Amino acid sequence: MSALMDVTREQVSTLRDLVNMARSIERTISSLQAARDGVLALGSKWALEVAAQNEHPDHADMTLRTAAAELGAALRVSDRTVQRRLVEADVKVNRFPVVWAAQGAGTISASHARAIIDAADHLDDAAARDAYSHRMVEFAQDESPNRVTAVARRIVEQYQPRSLDERHGDAREGRSVWVNDRPDGMAELGILGPAALIHGAFDRLTSMAGAVQTASRQCTDPGERTIDAEHVADSRTTDHLRADIALDVLLTGAPVGHDTPDAALAAITGHVSVTVPVLTLMGRPDGPPAELDGVTPIDLPTARALAGAASGWDRILTDPITGGLLAVDRYRPGQHLGRHLRARDGRCRFLGCGRPARASDIDHHHDAALGGRTNADNLGHFCRRHHMLKHHSPWQVEQRDGGDYAWTSPTGQIYTDRPPPQHTVTFTEDAVPAPF
Repeated sequence: MSALMDVTREQVSTLRDLVNMARSIERTISSLQAARDGVLALGSKWALEVAAQNEHPDHADMTLRTAAAELGAALRVSDRTVQRRLVEADVKVNRFPVVWAAQGAGTISASHARAIIDAADHLDDAAARDAYSHRMVEFAQDESPNRVTAVARRIVEQYQPRSLDERHGDAREGRSVWVNDRPDGMAELGILGPAALIHGAFDRLTSMAGAVQTASRQCTDPGERTIDAEHVADSRTTDHLRADIALDVLLTGAPVGHDTPDAALAAITGHVSVTVPVLTLMGRPDGPPAELDGVTPIDLPTARALAGAASGWDRILTDPITGGLLAVDRYRPGQHLGRHLRARDGRCRFLGCGRPARASDIDHHHDAALGGRTNADNLGHFCRRHHMLKHHSPWQVEQRDGGDYAWTSPTGQIYTDRPPPQHTVTFTEDAVPAPF
């Protein structure tokens, strides 16, 4: 049954008022948080000035601790927490004033600001930071923080003085594994390593978990009576299975404790999606970096190795001026329409959602059973959560020119979701390629 089918006009009006109030309050909160950052940045500045005045040999560390302790006592929080906030506020206010001003105006939230700043943490040139900040603030006004994070990682590469390959070589020296003890007899295991390997391992664990769940369903009949006593229905979630299988593989070298009746888990391999602009693949030094799943920039040697070993790869043709998607073809047989949609959408097309297209459903906007066409203008990717929302609530969607999606909310508000910018190079009038 569809949600909100029996709602009255008065109730819809109440929901609309609540949405407007929530939006207004959120802007006020963002402004107040920016004002607090300004005060904390002044606290950090005070500590530095006092230390410089008295020529403290600890470079203001003890003065900063003193100020943090005073503020912590007044705010009833840990002085360590306040000291961390002092440093973060100083970075935002003094290194990223454009971002701070936008948050103060309420046009972006603290989460948006954090996503923009985190991506440019090592950008040392002030002019480059300002140019980057202006571009990202404009983009962030209409997008969720998780989508801002993906684009920020791409944009900031255009302002980095050192290439991604050089920085990746340095960063690899920090690869490590660690353990953090948690309450109730639990602990967490962390791994820092090359993004392509980490994402590939996670994809393999997810696929293995799906295979176990599928095998479990096949071992029971529609009435949920167990057919095979050795394989009862598995009630674990995907997260549970990923964790259990990961530990099984690490401890034994193979998923022997979780394998399916046909021993299919060992044959499962990890998959990642890599986008490499053609200029970069050709070795042009000014080409934009390759990207993993449209989110994480990766070094060129890794991207080339993956491209060379792939059994097939899609060629994405984009407009040389706008960067918009024109067509997708492939050098090996495959499902052309599905490839086109994955290249265009990149992720779930509901507002603010960042779930990858490869983990989402392809949906007919106008039901195929009612005459809806099976083409790119009537198809799009929705994750399972938002797929259900589209079909079982008053939310409505219309696809417009350029792949834009116009979503109409139950209160009649219209929100636009634009396709993610293609990872490509565009050309200006002076014929200088400009990576997005």
